[in-house]
Amino acid sequence: MNALDATSTRPYLIRALYEWCTDNGFTPYIAVLVDETVQVPREYVKDGEIVLNVSFDATSALKLGNDFIEFKARFAGTAREILVPIGRVIAIYARENGQGMAFPSPVAAAAAAPEAAPAPGGAPLQAEPPEDKAAPKVLQLTSVESTDEGGELEPPKPGGGAPRPALKRVK
Repeated sequence: MNALDATSTRPYLIRALYEWCTDNGFTPYIAVLVDETVQVPREYVKDGEIVLNVSFDATSALKLGNDFIEFKARFAGTAREILVPIGRVIAIYARENGQGMAFPSPVAAAAAAPEAAPAPGGAPLQAEPPEDKAAPKVLQLTSVESTDEGGELEPPKPGGGAPRPALKRVK
């Protein structure tokens, strides 16, 4: 089996980070890029994305499969069936500290994939990426807290509660 025939590592990494979160008492959240293949309550989708709590306490019948993440959850007291294709998961992280992993967005991955053109011998040729797209893009989970010039975290604002983790694109 060559690298092109191998299955995606994404479902395995999602399961590993889910297990790490639960073993350490953290709440696993997944960020999902929503399209017509994703079955989630649309009223909770913001800017084409939704963040879902996939902890044991928040879900019922959770299945972290190789192709889909499936579970039942309550939204505003109403039980809903959730179905998320693995390729639409863009991050999994611990709610409490933001540690986790972000994955390439399916939209960005499709746009960055060069078009394969058939060669005279029948084998596809891969186009070279433009200079500005040659460097890989890295996503890093960070806290939305800001720091002062000394590098120390500012104390939380009164009534603001704990800071929420956020994705930050690092180029």
